[in-house]
Amino acid sequence: MKNGKTPRVDPRLYQLVVEQTRDYAVFLLDPKGQVMTWNLGAERIKGYAPEEIIGRHFSAFYTRDAVERDWPRQELKMATAEGRFEDEGWRVRKDGSRFWANVVITALRDDDGKLLGFAKITRDLSERKAQEDALRQSEDRFRLLVEGVTDYAVFMLDPEGLVSSWNAGAARIKGYRREEILGKHFSRFYSAEDLEAGKPWEELAIARRTGRSEVEGWRIRKDGERFWARTILTALHDTEGHLRGFAKVTQDLTHRRQIEHLEKAAQNVNEFIAMLAHELRNPLAPIRAAVDVMARTPGDPRHEELRRTIDRQASQLSRIVEDMVDISRVTRGAMAMERSRVAMAEVVRAALETTRPAIEAARHHLALELPADPLWVEGDAHRLTQVVTNLLNNAARYTPPGGRIAVRLRPDGERMVLAVTDNGRGIAPELIHRVFDMFVQGRHPLQRVGGGLGVGLALARRIAELHGGTLEAHSEGEDKGSEFILLLPLALGAAQAPEERSAAEAGKPAVPRRVLVVDDNADAAVTLQLLLQSLGHETHVVHDGAAALDAARRLEPDVVLLDIGLPGLDGYEVARRLREMEAARPLRIIAVTGWGTEADRRRSQEAGFDLHLVKPLDPEELAQVLGRNGATLH
Repeated sequence: MKNGKTPRVDPRLYQLVVEQTRDYAVFLLDPKGQVMTWNLGAERIKGYAPEEIIGRHFSAFYTRDAVERDWPRQELKMATAEGRFEDEGWRVRKDGSRFWANVVITALRDDDGKLLGFAKITRDLSERKAQEDALRQSEDRFRLLVEGVTDYAVFMLDPEGLVSSWNAGAARIKGYRREEILGKHFSRFYSAEDLEAGKPWEELAIARRTGRSEVEGWRIRKDGERFWARTILTALHDTEGHLRGFAKVTQDLTHRRQIEHLEKAAQNVNEFIAMLAHELRNPLAPIRAAVDVMARTPGDPRHEELRRTIDRQASQLSRIVEDMVDISRVTRGAMAMERSRVAMAEVVRAALETTRPAIEAARHHLALELPADPLWVEGDAHRLTQVVTNLLNNAARYTPPGGRIAVRLRPDGERMVLAVTDNGRGIAPELIHRVFDMFVQGRHPLQRVGGGLGVGLALARRIAELHGGTLEAHSEGEDKGSEFILLLPLALGAAQAPEERSAAEAGKPAVPRRVLVVDDNADAAVTLQLLLQSLGHETHVVHDGAAALDAARRLEPDVVLLDIGLPGLDGYEVARRLREMEAARPLRIIAVTGWGTEADRRRSQEAGFDLHLVKPLDPEELAQVLGRNGATLH
């Protein structure tokens, strides 16, 4: 600019700017909307050559529906009235393809205000439109995803903690509808004690300070019900670092917490059963030992009857204790099997020997059918005897006095079949499918006292299944008797019968041993001493670990019968010290305890015990352990 005058620009330069602009379609329309000029940008964007479009109405660039609603004329009308009109929408190229356009129409008038035509500028914004659509679709999908989640409460809070969004999971878990909770403070989800302690505001403060707060605790639903929740509160900041609000995710863990509590309760029950079994076995030990001593020292006939009564009741109590322990083993899947070749005929005889007192007391008639072949199976003799014993006890218990019980053992191809039949109370149709469930008993047991825990049949079926067999129950209904059928696979190949001691040998006295008894229960120690003396052994008794070590040094015993639960030094420590002081003379250390789990047996073995016997002791087993007729101890 010189001397304050604006330099004059050649008008042809303006024309060249318009004609050669390629990023914008710039052209003129006459007052009726017909195309008057056409630049390179218009040709590139819309696809028409100048000679194809000049003179045609500009409505050629609009979609069919826009033309049908007379939108091109409306645009010119608004530009005429207001001087300018701007719009975005779909436009159509020569080849029929659509593009998203930004359009500006400007009315052109002379100095007298006469309308000369319109200047029209069009920008192709298809790429921006596609990006915006993609972003919007992504946001919509994310919104639908969040809103559709039902397992988690996902919602937004403003910087003050007011609820600003609410998904389906939040409605399901917390019970509030969207319109009920938007704009309300999230503190209403907390318990009264948490509100008093300021927990909601504390969580907001932590999230502001660290970016995140994660806690577990009780939360409150709309109806006042409490639920255990895991919550994550995340602070949300914009690009400049300003706090815009919080995202909150809440998971209902009530069911998981209940499962954890049930698992803990089951663990506590198992531990209680183990402790109860231990405590019951301790008094049972002297009772059983006293009964055995009484049997070996005949006296008043009335005393013999009393002895038999004590023996029967102690046996029943022992069975209940073992059933309790087996309940724990079954529920934990920890019932172990010690497998060997077992003669089922001998199993049946052993079970009959155990149950005969109950059968005879009820004056039942027993029919027994055993094959000449002993029918060998692979299994645990003790557990199989337990199965048959439970079946016989069940028949005796639910059959009226003077009833009939039949036991039939036979081969059936590659299986053996044992049927225990009675003419007792039978099984009601509604119970036939539940009779093997744990703790299920018939509605009218005939002998309620001493009837057991209602676990015998459940244990019997589980033991049968662990042997690859089945146990079935059949009955035509109440008062029509019942039949239980045990099927087990026979062992493959020939089997040799186990060696048996002759009757003469069985009657010979035990080889005298010097036995040290260590037990803090005086009754248990004295009765065990009397039992050992009746078996012909020299016996000494002490009641604590320190005394046991001193007696072992002085007496040099052959065998130490050692209780584990001792005051001061426990049995494990005593066993370890006995092993350290053991001289050339062999010493056998036997645990005699009320603790009888597999873990207890492993621990005693690790401590140096040779054998683990569980109270109350079987006198015959004890005699065999101590050795007969020169049998060695190791």
